[in-house]
Amino acid sequence: MKSKTRLHTTRRSFLKSASIAATGINLAGHTHADEREEEMNNPLNVVIYLYNRMTVLDAIGPYEVLRCVPGAQVRFAAKKAGLVQPDSGLHMLNAEYAIADITAADILLIPGGDATAQLGDREVLQWIRTLHEKTKWTTSVCTGSLILGAAGLLKGAQATTHWNATNFLKMFGAEPVNKRFVRQGKVITAAGVSAGIDMALSLVALERGEEMAQTVQLLIEYDPQPPFNSGSHSKASQATIEKAKKILREVYSQKR
Repeated sequence: MKSKTRLHTTRRSFLKSASIAATGINLAGHTHADEREEEMNNPLNVVIYLYNRMTVLDAIGPYEVLRCVPGAQVRFAAKKAGLVQPDSGLHMLNAEYAIADITAADILLIPGGDATAQLGDREVLQWIRTLHEKTKWTTSVCTGSLILGAAGLLKGAQATTHWNATNFLKMFGAEPVNKRFVRQGKVITAAGVSAGIDMALSLVALERGEEMAQTVQLLIEYDPQPPFNSGSHSKASQATIEKAKKILREVYSQKR
């Protein structure tokens, strides 16, 4: 266990050090030491909410982006601290904090998945509303936007979500928009699963500038070149859409 922890810590330290080094010299050869020092002295407090039957990449995609930012502290919180069982059924996500332990965040991120239980959980929704009062950015990935909607944060706002859940946004007074991510004031909603990476990179640009965002993008080698052109509802064939819907029904009908 110690060796795994050391490896994780070493990799994280390397990524952060590399991000600092990569932005330390601009094209003209001038250093940005003052800017780096300011970033490190201005920590970014990120909280990612975890819950049973959520989708792993909704949380881990943005995590891999945001943890590379100098000065960022990323914490995982759940209703109760401990292991969370995602919709894949794997026992792999651990929330080190209970939501009662978290009273403030610069960035709050709500992932998606099977969000049904979260929509009616008054304690969770109140926690989201309370943190939202102090956040710089309140964000969601995939059907996490429905949870923001249930918390009353999307009324009259444009928002996006997974293509298969778009119409549900209307239930919460939101205007569905077919975009990779949508910013409305300090609320940013991302479309399905992988769109969380795009949204997280935009957050880095907002907080640390485009140069840092581009550096992080290079660090994680995020250069999408998919082998097929069916990554959105507008591009996929009807047959592909129907197969995808069938898989979703099967996944979320299973009780783990």
